[in-house]
Amino acid sequence: MSSIARIVFLDRATLPDFITLKAFEFGHEVVAYDQTAPAEVADRIRDATIVITNKVPVSARDVAQAGALKLVAVAATGTNIIDIKACREKGIVVSNIRNYAVNTVPEHTLALIFALRRSLVPYHLSVGQGRWAQSGQFCYFDYPVSDLANSTIGIFGSGTLGTAVAKRAQALGMNVLFAARKGETAVRQTHTPFDEVIEQADILTLHLPLTPATHHMIGAAELARMKPTAILINTARGGLVDEAALADALENKKIGGAGFDVVTQEPMPDTHPFMRLMNRSDFILTPHVAWASRQAIQALSDQLVDNINAFMRNDIRNQVGS
Repeated sequence: MSSIARIVFLDRATLPDFITLKAFEFGHEVVAYDQTAPAEVADRIRDATIVITNKVPVSARDVAQAGALKLVAVAATGTNIIDIKACREKGIVVSNIRNYAVNTVPEHTLALIFALRRSLVPYHLSVGQGRWAQSGQFCYFDYPVSDLANSTIGIFGSGTLGTAVAKRAQALGMNVLFAARKGETAVRQTHTPFDEVIEQADILTLHLPLTPATHHMIGAAELARMKPTAILINTARGGLVDEAALADALENKKIGGAGFDVVTQEPMPDTHPFMRLMNRSDFILTPHVAWASRQAIQALSDQLVDNINAFMRNDIRNQVGS
C-alpha cells in the first residue's frame, strides 16, 4: 500500500461533533464531507484508498471508478448500502461495526414499549392541554395503561440485540418468545414458529437485518393476525414492515400501537404513510436515534478507527462478505 493513504469520509455529519475520532496510526490524509449525494460518490472516492460511509450508498459503478480503493469501512452494522459483490470482485475489503449498540438499542426498545403500554405521551400532552384540571378528580382514564409483567414479548432476531432485549424483558417479568424465521419448518427448540409468535405476543419487536428474505416480513396478513391490543416495535430497519399496511392497521384499530425508530426512506418524506399517524396516541416515531447514546457512538467511532488501523497492519477485522 502507498505510504500515504487517502481517507474519504462521505458523511461525517452522521457522527455528532462531540465525538472525536481516534488517531490513525499510519501516514494519511483525510477528506471529510458532512454529506454526500449518490451522484457525488464516484468523483469523491476516485482517488481514495479508504472510504468511510455510514449511510451513503457505494454502488458497483462507484467501485468501478475507484482505482486506488482498498477498504470500505462502514460506520454502522448494516451494509446493505454497499455493493459487496462488486467490492469482492475488485479485492476491496468491506468492514462494519459490531456489538457497539448492545445497551442503547435495547434500552430504546424498552423505552418505546413502556411509553406505549403506559400511554406516557398522550397523558403528558393531555395534561398540558388542561385535561387534568378539567377532570375534577385526582386522575383520569382516557388512555389505556398495561403492565409489562406477565405479558408476552415476541422477539424477531436472536442475535446480540434480540438477546439483550430478552434479558431485560425477563427481568421485568415478561414471557419471552424468540420467533423462528418466516416459513421455517424445522424450528429450533429455543424458538417458536413465526406465525405462533405473531398471534400470541402482546409486544412484537424486530431485531433483524434487512435482506430480501426479511423485506416486508410484517405485512397486512401478519398485522391482521396480531392481537388487537398488541404493539409492534421496530428499531432495526424500516423495510422489515410494510409501512402503508401498518398505517392502515392502526387507523382501523387492528392493533394496539406501534413504536418505530426507522423508516424505509430516511429522512421520512411528507408523503410517507406515517405522516398520517403523527397525532395519534398509539404511535411513536423517533428519528433513527436508538443507536445514538453518547456511549454507543463513541464505541462505534473507536471501533471504526480500530478496524482501519488493523487493516493497514494487514489484520483484517469485521470483514463483510468474505
